[in-house]
Amino acid sequence: MLPPLTKETIWDILNKKIDDRTCNELIWHYLGYRYNAETDTWDNSEVEESWRTEYPQPPDFIANRPPNVKLTRSIPKENKQLLKEDLGFQGYKIGEFSPLETRRATMANWLLNYMKINDLG
Repeated sequence: MLPPLTKETIWDILNKKIDDRTCNELIWHYLGYRYNAETDTWDNSEVEESWRTEYPQPPDFIANRPPNVKLTRSIPKENKQLLKEDLGFQGYKIGEFSPLETRRATMANWLLNYMKINDLG
């Protein structure tokens, strides 16, 4: 059961109130990956072709940098600053963030972008 796609959920990602697995599952869901429990397999038929080709199975965006970079690049230029513009998120303080926080911020921004382009709030 995924949390709803809301600004509160985005804040929860940034503030690490949502675990890594659920963060990944949110991205997977909105990219189009669907898990079939009966066959214990992932269906990627709804995933955009460039993602499906490069990642036939949903990638771990927290543990691996390359899929996170692809996520960043998939956000249109005009939506790159949504965390700051829509949420007022000022970023993490220097010396208090790691690749984990950076990747979570990318995931949060991608989800905000998804919300914006799909008129979800």
